[in-house]
Amino acid sequence: MSSKVIAIANQKGGVGKTTTTMNLGYALAEQGKKVLLIDFDPQSNLAMCMGVDRPEELDTTIYHLMMGVIEEKELPSKEDYIISNGKLDFIPCSIELSAVEVNLVNAMSRELTLKSIIQEVKESYDYIIIDCMPSLGMLTINALVACDTVLITATPQYLSAKGLELLLKTIIKVKRRINPNIEIDGILITMFTQRTILSKEIVKLIDEAYGKQIRVFNSKIPASVKVGESNLRNKSIIEYKRKNKVAQAYIDFGREYISYE
Repeated sequence: MSSKVIAIANQKGGVGKTTTTMNLGYALAEQGKKVLLIDFDPQSNLAMCMGVDRPEELDTTIYHLMMGVIEEKELPSKEDYIISNGKLDFIPCSIELSAVEVNLVNAMSRELTLKSIIQEVKESYDYIIIDCMPSLGMLTINALVACDTVLITATPQYLSAKGLELLLKTIIKVKRRINPNIEIDGILITMFTQRTILSKEIVKLIDEAYGKQIRVFNSKIPASVKVGESNLRNKSIIEYKRKNKVAQAYIDFGREYISYE
């Protein structure tokens, strides 16, 4: 099975990375794809959205796997760290992951740590989606080295759009030095409010600034309080309220994503 590894990234927080990881994953799973999500943010939002209330109490998270690779230990069997939640599998994360960054400083081939973990499970999945932390530190570099493509989420706000430059420079640097095959899938606009002039202006700005080099997806994910409700119920919005505008937007985006490939 040829697997595609996608990193969902933006160094700015609150731009819908976790919601997109969960809902793109679910939309792809509904199309018959085998999907694994990786929570790679010490805030553990994805793990909690997937129903793990206290990720720090788990025996094996992505933190333990990363430390295992750094210390050159054999990885545990997949059953010990992959959790299933309905149509999706995921590897959880805990706050401990923030300590890995320090350990990576002196690690051999430190940028390849996450990649070596993904190699162990890659053949079992069509898609592996990494929910990156909001920074451009060593953990995000690990995700960019491990992935085939990057999906950038951005909100229609000036600072979110401005932050894209730094992320793009980092991706170019990783492509030049470590992962020559990395590609950018495109920019997905999240928390879009059709009625506001500002939203439309920022989307136009993103289109003008990046649209010639990078795809800006036609699908726009609207803002809705139902997303928070679905997270509290440990479900994707598609599963929780299928007729909701956000659910429909993610279903459309899942189709657009696959057709774009």
